Amino acid sequence: MNDMENSKSGSIAGNFQFTSKVRLYLSQVLDSNRLPESVAIFLTALFVGVGAGLGAVVFRRLIEFFQKTFYGDLAGLISRITPYHLLIIPALGGLIFGPLIYKYAREAKGHGVPEVMEAVALKGGRIRPRVALVKSLSSALCIATGGSVGREGPIAQIGSAIGSTVGQLFHLSDDRIKNLVACGAAGGIAATFNAPIAGAIFALEIILGQLHAVYFGAVVISAVTADVIAHFFEGDLRAFSVPEYALVSSWELPLYVVLGILAAVAAVAFTRLLYLSEDLWDGLHFPEYLKPVLGGLFLGIVGILSPKINGFPQIFGVGYDSIDQALFGKLALQMTLGLFLLKILATIITLGSGGSGGVFAPSLFMGAMLGEAFGQIVGQIFPAITAPPGAYALVGMSAFFTGAAHAPVTAILILFEMTGNYQIILPLMLATVTSTLISKALSPESIYTLKLTRRGVHLQEGKDIDVMQTITVGEAMSTDLDTVPSDLSLGDLAQEFERSHHHGFPVVDEDGALTGIVTIQDLDRALESGVGDDLTVRDIATCQNLVTAYDDEPMWTALRKLGVRDVGRLPVIKRGTERELVGIVRRKDIIQAYNTAIIQRARHQSRSERQQLGKIIDSEFIELEIPAKAAVIGKRVSEIQLPDNCLIVSIQRGRKMYIAHGYSTLEVGDLLTVITSEDSASAVREILLSVE
Repeated sequence: MNDMENSKSGSIAGNFQFTSKVRLYLSQVLDSNRLPESVAIFLTALFVGVGAGLGAVVFRRLIEFFQKTFYGDLAGLISRITPYHLLIIPALGGLIFGPLIYKYAREAKGHGVPEVMEAVALKGGRIRPRVALVKSLSSALCIATGGSVGREGPIAQIGSAIGSTVGQLFHLSDDRIKNLVACGAAGGIAATFNAPIAGAIFALEIILGQLHAVYFGAVVISAVTADVIAHFFEGDLRAFSVPEYALVSSWELPLYVVLGILAAVAAVAFTRLLYLSEDLWDGLHFPEYLKPVLGGLFLGIVGILSPKINGFPQIFGVGYDSIDQALFGKLALQMTLGLFLLKILATIITLGSGGSGGVFAPSLFMGAMLGEAFGQIVGQIFPAITAPPGAYALVGMSAFFTGAAHAPVTAILILFEMTGNYQIILPLMLATVTSTLISKALSPESIYTLKLTRRGVHLQEGKDIDVMQTITVGEAMSTDLDTVPSDLSLGDLAQEFERSHHHGFPVVDEDGALTGIVTIQDLDRALESGVGDDLTVRDIATCQNLVTAYDDEPMWTALRKLGVRDVGRLPVIKRGTERELVGIVRRKDIIQAYNTAIIQRARHQSRSERQQLGKIIDSEFIELEIPAKAAVIGKRVSEIQLPDNCLIVSIQRGRKMYIAHGYSTLEVGDLLTVITSEDSASAVREILLSVE
């Protein structure tokens, strides 16, 4: 018996070692120079595309299965007991997916895309593998039981989790993993809308936040592959049936501009209401995992009040049937306005209470209803020059989504790929761009980035390629600079170079204004020519086409200027002045600025993690800097009487971080991290910051 067990365990260990070796070999091949980079990108993107396509198919089947289960036999059974099955089923769904999310993957809560963006920006694209499974089950349950959310956000997150898992499995680099995350998101969107190009642009425009040629090729491959997989299992299944609309008259164009403005205002209002709802639910003293149950009850009330199709509330689920009705102009004006308002209410209840699902479909629903209502109104006022209301519903979908997501290219391409109609592209683009401009003016943050900003995560500060955008030239430049006058002799200039060990000086006139740059190479060339004794700095300095930087520019612009001209220093002048020299940027300043930016990014990531931990333990983390003459200076932590359930966690002193112990003594300038309840936060501040 023991021999059999030893043989079996040996076999398992052998298989594990073999699998590990294969995985290690593949990771080395994919992330090294053994394969051309283009081939490695193609293979991994193809693999992730297959996974994302299959994930989208399985996710849709799960929704269909749960919907038949809850609104089939179960609804009939509940209806025999009580007529309020529309009240009970959403609450029952919350009772299942609420604890599932709470216990296994908190990041599966909400609409998913911000979590993917944060992972790309701050975690090298690393997403826990379990997220794909938990997101699939929780979102499918939420949508199937009536949650007013979309399936596109979850599919994007599921595809991203698959891509991230593949990258982590093969131990690929951060850049490769980010690329695969974008590939997964692109595949998910492409498989949903039968729109591979729009899926690729979604990944680049929203997930990565940049259009990069290398990334573009990979995400297109993944998107097309996922679309093919979806076609294989489900046929040519389009999200909507869209009639062929066209621009009736050029006089319509101003009407589409007005629609774009209305959509932008409505989208910004929806975004703010959504996060207001989250704040209200977060402030509710109720078990976190049971809040979706309470939200389901409120959602059921809205569903009872909502118009219905075959007994199913139109504001429940993704709402594609209602969008189809709007696109064909089959809804009355009063109904479209009612559905628009009820959909907003249902969506903020679902997501605010802890539901799982996307905001893509609700945005399209609201935009369709807003556009349909607008089209009916202008059609009555200007019947001779306006298209059918369905055309305005179509354009409203794109305008509303981009007003919320700030993604005009994605919005235009999705609607265009779904319709294949060139005739409506001009009003579509006009309204979408108008909505983008207005919404960005009203709210610089999109519905996705606002969630991260509220956590203290600013995406520009998270991207390695853009990390220098967070530091201005004025923050990084050297203000203690040496200059030389333009009439200085070359002999004296040589002495200045020898004294300072600099390789270049800004040249200034008698008023101190910048006139040029002189380098040690300029001096050497002049002396080698044999005429150096008769020249001054003005004669050898670079004064024409002088490259300078402004003190309020981000450092990445200074870095680009240095690289393009291959120079080692950059004079900094004050904007709006005639070459008033305020500093200089050298290569060492760039390195220091980059280090500062990386530290800032780490702090933002740490702050985000603390806020998430604070929500888990129903407390919050606060940072306090001990001021001069504070009463706690010189005291040990054990001597400070803080309220119950409050604790000093760490002490940052200069560049060093210490774990706080009872014997730790506080000093001026210490930065304390304190965990406290919300009610005790003001008392903690008063105790630690009060001055003697």
